[in-house]
Amino acid sequence: MKITASSGGDELRDLGMCIHELVNRLPLTIRSKNSPGLRIEDGKVVDDSYTGPVLEKVLESGEIARETPESGPYKGTPVIVVPLKEKGEVICAVGIVDVTKGLFTDMVEIARRPEDVDRGEFY
Repeated sequence: MKITASSGGDELRDLGMCIHELVNRLPLTIRSKNSPGLRIEDGKVVDDSYTGPVLEKVLESGEIARETPESGPYKGTPVIVVPLKEKGEVICAVGIVDVTKGLFTDMVEIARRPEDVDRGEFY
């Protein structure tokens, strides 16, 4: 798999579907810096020429964004979008849509172990 700043939806599909399954099929968006990408829901590509305001923000800033979009199909729903970089350059952005209204994000935080946990005799 070769992903570049110009990769289109067809080239991003396998990566997008893989991540979509890893997050228990939460809606996922993915696009490269120079081409629109995909919107994936319930195991299917529902838009193969997608972009969104938070994806575009992350492509520009290169920083992770955790926010609630004010426009687009996920308006009012929390999203987490991360950049994919190659040699320091942003080439792609991948986002999940937290349709659980924050429960997914909260569970990730709750499940984190403190750094100094004594693993005891069972480890």
